[in-house]
Amino acid sequence: MRAGASKDRSEPGTLPQRQESVAGGPGAQAASPAQLVEMVAAYLAAHPAAAFLEDGRVLFDMRTARCSVEESHGRCLLQLWSEERNLVRSVVDVKPRAQSLRLATRKMGAARPPFLELVPTSERRTPTTRDKARRNYQRLLERVLARHYLGAKVDGLRTAMDLEHSFGPAYVRGRLLKGTAADAVIGVGAAESAAVIDGVLTLGILWLDYCRQHADARRHFGGLKVVVPAGAWRTSAERMAWLNHAAANFELLTLDERSEELAPIDFRDTGNLDSRLVHAFSPAAALDRLKAGIDRILALVPDAARERIEIRPRSATEVSLILHGLEFACVHHGTAAHSFAREDEVTFGAGPGETPLTPENEDLCRELLRRLFLSRHADGAHTDPLFRMAPERWLESRLRTALPEMLPELRGDLVYNQVPALSTGDRGMLDLLTLDRNARLVVLELKANEDLHLPLQALDYWMRVRALNADRHAVAQPAIRSAEPVSAFTRSGYFPGVEVSALPPRLILAAPALRVHPANEPVLRYLSPQIEWELLGLTEHWRRELKIVFRKRSRDDCARADRT
Repeated sequence: MRAGASKDRSEPGTLPQRQESVAGGPGAQAASPAQLVEMVAAYLAAHPAAAFLEDGRVLFDMRTARCSVEESHGRCLLQLWSEERNLVRSVVDVKPRAQSLRLATRKMGAARPPFLELVPTSERRTPTTRDKARRNYQRLLERVLARHYLGAKVDGLRTAMDLEHSFGPAYVRGRLLKGTAADAVIGVGAAESAAVIDGVLTLGILWLDYCRQHADARRHFGGLKVVVPAGAWRTSAERMAWLNHAAANFELLTLDERSEELAPIDFRDTGNLDSRLVHAFSPAAALDRLKAGIDRILALVPDAARERIEIRPRSATEVSLILHGLEFACVHHGTAAHSFAREDEVTFGAGPGETPLTPENEDLCRELLRRLFLSRHADGAHTDPLFRMAPERWLESRLRTALPEMLPELRGDLVYNQVPALSTGDRGMLDLLTLDRNARLVVLELKANEDLHLPLQALDYWMRVRALNADRHAVAQPAIRSAEPVSAFTRSGYFPGVEVSALPPRLILAAPALRVHPANEPVLRYLSPQIEWELLGLTEHWRRELKIVFRKRSRDDCARADRT
């Protein structure tokens, strides 16, 4: 479901037929504003990582930007905004292409209609251009390594795809040989996306593990050298500091592709971690403050479906209404337009689209909510976009309910979502923070689908939670009675009435058992022994029944190592 879609809607999954009829070949009937709204909204629902381009340049990446598309005064109105810019256009035509939509828009003062292109991802290089850039980088890396490590032999640099071992063509991998000693080497070029560059350490660990398993008995692979573009080293450095340095000698280097200079990075001194911790608020006060707006939305929900709704305060002035993890409406308390008076603003819509609720569109909202509640339930159709949306959020809602039974050692009554917030934006997974029965912090990372990078992305969050918990000093606040130094969480009002343990947090990763990537466990084994982790495999049909199928722990690996 997308905000602003018209009443004249087809059933989910019928978008291609609708596109062909209203925006097809010569002689096709011109699409109505309502049909244009539906086409754009449905594409965004099917491609959560989509991007809007103009003249080949990425204007908005929908992983971090917001969007509203609605019919307004007989036209399709598109609004986009992010931290960098905002844009308002009238869409006059939509042309479907192989993997994208071409939007003809109207812009005030423009001599001709400017075009926007809506594509599945922000990757814009053609396969030929991309492959050429990677071949050039491979030759450059081989030349630079040979010059930098005199007396060593650069051997077997390659970018060949190896799906069995999770190796892709974006990374150049090889070996650096010197006598019977060797190091695994992996590098990534500056032309790759930020997400690809940040993922290099995961692939580097897997490459080191592969080299050790397939090495000649006379050769020992002692370490891993990771080469990243100049200026793009921070994420890898922060993660590398928390690997097991007794297991391998890790080295991080940056490569300036213009000057061909290779420079080492001290990953043990990366400065402050990027995160923010806002002060805790009173959920009960937020619910009371926004009761009128909440009641307004609930009046539009089918009577039999109201008990399925989760009403969750996001802040002191914002409350979300959620169905199985999918936010379908929001009530925000803010300043009224052209006035200093305070009023409630109610919006409806799922995904990046939001539409203010008005008396004129209440019938539309009621119809969309009816379709949402018919589609989004445990036995829904997997082909339905409304069923498929926000699977991690759905899994979180199930886990919150089942936490006392599944993991009785945790405090199911004290669970926070994405606290602290990371400055790196949406990482495609869900972060939960709670305590165990010994008041020790516990970080939970949830994934509904396979994710090769799950362990190190979870490490990002664990590092920040640890740093904030270690930031301890005494405070003179009436609400905090302890005379001992307390953590940043306690000072900010989290976990009221509990003295949070100074021990490092525990880390729990959970995913459906058949969706746990085979590479996750090898990467976890290379984390620092200071990180106590658990990997939980859940039932595949977790929407209906949520149980733990298998459970692996870091201390189990330590015990096996001790016995060996």
